[in-house]
Amino acid sequence: MKKLTKISISIIFIFLIGVFYLSLSKSSHYDTKNIIGKKISKIELTSFTGNKVYNNEILKKNKFTLINFWASWCSPCRNEHPYLMALSKNKNLNILGINFKDKDKTASIFLEELGNPYDFLIKDASGKQSVTFGIYGIPESILINKETFIIKKFVGPLNDNNFKEIEKILKEQ
Repeated sequence: MKKLTKISISIIFIFLIGVFYLSLSKSSHYDTKNIIGKKISKIELTSFTGNKVYNNEILKKNKFTLINFWASWCSPCRNEHPYLMALSKNKNLNILGINFKDKDKTASIFLEELGNPYDFLIKDASGKQSVTFGIYGIPESILINKETFIIKKFVGPLNDNNFKEIEKILKEQ
């Protein structure tokens, strides 16, 4: 009986060491390359005002859609806002803003102060909708085409290089 107990404990110990080794050898780097070229799954999103529900059809209304995840409490979101305002002037692009875990009043004040670049504005009070897009922090943006395939994902605030890259994509296609 003692021998069986020792063998069982040894097997459990080896198993636990193996699990820890596999966990530690996994890459913890977040990589978005695997979502490029994939189609956006079926979505149903509630408008910021709560009076409309949007689905995939809004993503097909223009040649391209930039889905931007933002919040009024997010300092980098404030930094990227001028780029969104400039992109909003492009006729081939719709911008879908998804307000992430924010208060209605502060989000509205944010847009009043800085301008509203969004063609469609969605509220994600719980953050659950953003998870379906693979978002783990804000700001993040996803550029998709009319067929709802993901062309590019931008992690962090849009910057000058991202702006030029988006403009180039919009002109080429």
